[in-house]
Order: sequence, then structure tokens, then C-alpha cells
Amino acid sequence: MPVTEKDVRNALKTVQDPELHLDLVVLGLVYDIEVDGGDVHVVMSLTSPMCPVAEQIVLDARNAVSEIEGVESCEVDLTFDPLWTPDRIAPLIRASLGL
Repeated sequence: MPVTEKDVRNALKTVQDPELHLDLVVLGLVYDIEVDGGDVHVVMSLTSPMCPVAEQIVLDARNAVSEIEGVESCEVDLTFDPLWTPDRIAPLIRASLGL
């Protein structure tokens, strides 16, 4: 069964921001996912360029995606263009957080 973008998103939902305790997808930190057979490339951001646990979050994301059956390689790149803002969080969730 081929790997899909949905599989990757579901895997990334298991990785949480340690400060906000919400997953990468809900926070809108996943900017792009490319799946080419068993090769996956994720472009994501963080809530702050100064995030002290950036390396761990990227590693957790890579590990989560790598565990998907059929994934042969996974590359996770960080970008801060555009900078993440709370506007990337779904409106309903943003409202429940008081943002």
C-alpha cells in the first residue's frame, strides 16, 4: 500500500509542541508534504525561530514519519518563511485557546 500525504499528516499529529501541548498539524506548523513512492519530504516551521527544543521536535517528526509502513526515507526541513503565527491554527481551536 503506497504512502499518502494523509498517512504523513496522521503521523505528524503524534508530535506535540512541548509548550502548547498541541500537535504540529493542529498548530499549522506543517507547511508542505511531498511523497514520492517511499520518499517523504516535510517542510515545517516552529512557533518561534528561537525554540530551545527545535532539534528534538524535528527529530520527533522525522521518527514519526519514518515509522509509517512503506517509508524508505524521510527528510524534514525547517523554514521560517513565512514566520508562523497563531493565525495558522484552525479558528475553532484558536478560539478555544483564547487566541
